[in-house]
Amino acid sequence: MTARCLMVWGTSSGAGKSWLATALCRWYARQGLRVAPFKAQNMSNNARVVATSDGAEGEIGAAQYFQALAAGVEPDVRMNPLLLKPEADTRSQVVLLGRVDAELTALPWRQRSARVGPVVRQALDELRAQHDLIVMEGAGSPAEINLQDSDIVNLAPVRHAQARALLVADIDRGGAFAHLYGTWALLPPDVRGALRGYVLNRFRGDAALLEPAPQRLLQLTGVPTLATLPLRWGHGLPEEDGVFDDRTVHGGGPVRTTVAVVAYPRLSNLDEFQPLKNAAGVRLVWARTPADCAGADWIILPGSKATAADLAWLRAQGLDAAIAAHAARGGAVLGICGGLQMLGEALVDPHGVDGNAPGLGLLPLVTAFERDKTVRRTTATFAALPPGPWAALGGVRVRGYEIHHGRTVPHPALVARGEVAHEVLPGLAWCNTAGNVLGLYLHGLFEDEAALRALLGARARPLADVFDGLADLVEAHFAPGALAALAGP
Repeated sequence: MTARCLMVWGTSSGAGKSWLATALCRWYARQGLRVAPFKAQNMSNNARVVATSDGAEGEIGAAQYFQALAAGVEPDVRMNPLLLKPEADTRSQVVLLGRVDAELTALPWRQRSARVGPVVRQALDELRAQHDLIVMEGAGSPAEINLQDSDIVNLAPVRHAQARALLVADIDRGGAFAHLYGTWALLPPDVRGALRGYVLNRFRGDAALLEPAPQRLLQLTGVPTLATLPLRWGHGLPEEDGVFDDRTVHGGGPVRTTVAVVAYPRLSNLDEFQPLKNAAGVRLVWARTPADCAGADWIILPGSKATAADLAWLRAQGLDAAIAAHAARGGAVLGICGGLQMLGEALVDPHGVDGNAPGLGLLPLVTAFERDKTVRRTTATFAALPPGPWAALGGVRVRGYEIHHGRTVPHPALVARGEVAHEVLPGLAWCNTAGNVLGLYLHGLFEDEAALRALLGARARPLADVFDGLADLVEAHFAPGALAALAGP
């Protein structure tokens, strides 16, 4: 059987495509359908490690990873065959079917489409052969007329699969009806008929006050408004695009721990901090200045897609001095992946992968960047840690994933001088003797229930509850019968 396909377009980035696609994956799966997500091309530094067709491991965008979990299926590289990981404003690393493709990375943007189109179509066809419904997600807007000739993510999948489409607008930003009408008007005529309904997202107030705008839009375009979704803070899903709605997030209850996450320009894998945003007693701050770190119990240096450049940015903001002073006072510092590399003495780049730079010198380590990227899921047990804020991790078995080019080892000269980096996960994590500075390559520490409980005495909200809550929301606010009709014959 060849699956039906439902596309979720947006009038812009951040309109709500990702969370709506996740909700639809869950809702249709609860109806007994075999559902899979699909996004032909995703641009994001939030990635997850999944299995590839040959039994190895590769990367897909985090949004498709969570959509697969919502659908109750194993995440697969075919669900996001092309992943672009921005390294600078005009350069992205290209990941095709889970693996870095250096040749595609070197090609100009518009020349990639012809090369990757057949791969994308094959991935979609294979998923359609194995499922009843594919919930597809677009990127940006389908009305980006400067990109329509080379489009592979918004228009091409709809044409190829004869999909139906929804169009989502963020009404909280203002101008939603103009955005919807303008997008409809700029759609190529051959795909305009695929559009079956509008969705107004993030509405606050009485939906009756929207009239007569939905009726007028129907008269102008022939397309009905199928849902008005309420503004809902804290839906429980990680942020997809690295856009922070709030600089400070509080999970509720008396604040026991304030965590400052350094938000440098090429921050990656920020989705792994979602459990901290949801945890009672935790105040999470996205730190861009030294003032943002004031009063923090923990300072976290997260992953980075451009470690040397982000380290330079960190220094330019004066955050290096703030982090050093915090560590000198005995404050807890955690570096994850690129953050671990920054905590060491030096970054060495013999292959031109990332860049050379002096580190922050908080751990006696040195990192050399390698041509090949390490991408794998990992389970390991922490050894005993020195007394300090991270000591509770001793003996805890954790599951996570690695995505990195660097290889980190103790700095030989500093070892000779007697400076010690305690290796607390073999080849993956090191702690200083004082016990307050920890660096690790393992992403997903706070998503691991045992680790979160050991460090904060907290429990993350189960993802199943998050997915069901999203499905309940769309069920309550879509027009009666609309969801079934979108997936029907």
